[in-house]
Amino acid sequence: MSVESVRAFFAERAPDITVILSPQSSATVPLAAEAYGVEPGRIAKTLSLRLGDRVVLIVTSGTTRMDNKKVKALFKGKPKMLGLEEVAEITGHEVGGVCPFGLKTPLPVYCDVSLKAFDVVVPAAGSTHSAVKITPQRMAELTSAEWVDVCEVKPPQA
Repeated sequence: MSVESVRAFFAERAPDITVILSPQSSATVPLAAEAYGVEPGRIAKTLSLRLGDRVVLIVTSGTTRMDNKKVKALFKGKPKMLGLEEVAEITGHEVGGVCPFGLKTPLPVYCDVSLKAFDVVVPAAGSTHSAVKITPQRMAELTSAEWVDVCEVKPPQA
C-alpha cells in the first residue's frame, strides 16, 4: 500500500518521477547506497520525530546525524524518535521506507541543508525496496518542506 501511495503522489504532482524498485533491501543508508549505486551521502533519510504533541519529518543526508541541541532550539522542544508501530501508523510507511511522499497523515516536512550538497538525492519511496531520484530543491517544493539546519556530518568510520 505504501509504495502505491507514493506512486499516486507522484502521478498527481510530478508524473515525470518514477518509483524505482530494488530486489535488494534499501532499509539502511549503506544498503540503499549499494542498491541504487550512489554514495551514502546521497541517500535522503527521513527521521520521524515527536516534538511535544506534534510529529514532524526531517529529511537529511545519509551521512549526517541529527543534532539534538539544534533541533531542540529550533522546535522549542526535546525531539523523540517515533517507535516502529507509531511510524507505520502515522506515516503509512514502514521503517526503512519512510519518506515525505504519499503520507497517510499530512505532516510538516523539513529538509536539512545537508541535502543541498548534492544535485540529486535518493529518498525511499514507501518501502524497504523502493526509492526515487530527485533534486533536493524539487523534493522540498513537492512536500512544502522548510529548509533547516539541524544535523551535523558524521565523522568517517575508522
